[in-house]
Amino acid sequence: MVEEKPAMVNPSGRARIAPGLFPDSSRVQPRGVARGLPCALARPASSRHDPSMSISFSQLMASAAFQDGVLALTIPGEWMQGRTTYGGLSAALCLETARRAFPDAPPLRSALVSFIGPAGGPVTGRAAMLRQGRSVTFVEADISGEKGIATRCAFAFGGARPSQWNRTFTAQPAMPAPEDCAPFIPEGMGPPFARHFDARLAKGGRPATGSKAHDHFIWVRHKDEGADGVVALLALADMPPPALMPMFTEFAPISSMTWMVNMLTDAPATRDGWWLMESRAEQAGDGYSSQDMLVWNRDGELVIAGRQSVAIFA
Repeated sequence: MVEEKPAMVNPSGRARIAPGLFPDSSRVQPRGVARGLPCALARPASSRHDPSMSISFSQLMASAAFQDGVLALTIPGEWMQGRTTYGGLSAALCLETARRAFPDAPPLRSALVSFIGPAGGPVTGRAAMLRQGRSVTFVEADISGEKGIATRCAFAFGGARPSQWNRTFTAQPAMPAPEDCAPFIPEGMGPPFARHFDARLAKGGRPATGSKAHDHFIWVRHKDEGADGVVALLALADMPPPALMPMFTEFAPISSMTWMVNMLTDAPATRDGWWLMESRAEQAGDGYSSQDMLVWNRDGELVIAGRQSVAIFA
């Protein structure tokens, strides 16, 4: 492991990242702390087990108790992003809460995620039915900590219907296989939650390298071989850093505010656990950035189309 130097703090109290380091990720307002570099430790393609991981994603989900409509669990430090829970896990916990509260709901079609405030340690989840139509069911779910609501999600679940349309208009661009890609960051760098993912850079720049590219393609997978299904995919889909970060010449606080995810298939699946993720910044100004996000499986099937609004402090 590379020993990390302490972050510097400016007079406003917001953390600055020590030069030359990958920051220990955290969130800034409105989520409470600065969001740094959500990067994973890459491992050889032949091995996905990390003996240093104490609580895997599937173990964490299994530890969540659900009683009287309330999901309850404790978020360990290794799944944190600064002083709040990693955003992908927060969204996944909202979905897990909705699924346990309404197990007969049809497949997930869309999720609207708001990252409101920080939470870690003991958290609870609650879900409410907003409307159940003939084909689409709307459910709202919250994850809360001791300081109140941390993440709020609005989910649309919908059954398949007969349709003359069955086409994908956005093809996966030609990319090298994950086995042929370099690790996204050096081992030992990144926030605590990143140790649970393998990540390899297929195209684009690494954060804070002054890249000219405003998009990147990253192969990502859970190291936990038991992590599968829609909940696990949602947890993984927020792992890449914002698309604007490679253009930074030095690290600066950055925070996801909202995230929209359209699930394009009933039961997303892939080979060897790998998913190809594209993040593309469309605009940046007034301290905010808007980006598109796409996810393909190993066979080139588009499974997620999303968008994210990001607060930037640079």
